[in-house]
Amino acid sequence: MPRQVFFYDQPERFVAGTVGQPGSRAFFLQASARGRITSVLLEKTQVAALAERVEEVLDEALRRSGGQAPIPAMAPTELVDTAPLDLPLEQEFRVGTMALAWDSTEGYLVVEAQAVIEDAEDAEDEEAELAFEDDENGPDMLRVRLTGAMARVFAKRALDLVAAGRKPCPFCNLPLDPEGHLCPRQNGYKR
Repeated sequence: MPRQVFFYDQPERFVAGTVGQPGSRAFFLQASARGRITSVLLEKTQVAALAERVEEVLDEALRRSGGQAPIPAMAPTELVDTAPLDLPLEQEFRVGTMALAWDSTEGYLVVEAQAVIEDAEDAEDEEAELAFEDDENGPDMLRVRLTGAMARVFAKRALDLVAAGRKPCPFCNLPLDPEGHLCPRQNGYKR
């Protein structure tokens, strides 16, 4: 089946969001523009890594341009989006590989999230070759072009979202459930 590329050039909205309670949340990236919504499922660690890397790429682009790139140093408060995910929430695919690039000539951050490659043998042998090529038979992909301000707002919301999860155990740093957890640093005693 031919690959689907969900492309958004400066979407009206590009956010990370969750469904469910801390400890059993499902994480999504969601892009929307002109009545079209695309939602993709990913792991909490992927959201955290993407947000941190977005910040790093923007900071480096700003540094290399000598402060001339159209990137704010912080997320503009008037653009911060705290609304829930748009409905209907229909997962297009589960994210496997992600990539970022700063387009210095156009002044945009390009975010790409590619679907998990289902065939394990293909994933081992050909993932590096197929990743992010526009091969018509490749995995589905979400591609978004963001201004520097939109990218800062995305990263802020994503980092806040990840931080709003369960509190870490003071001994082992694993997340605490409301009913406690078996702490490996306490030889399995429930904390």
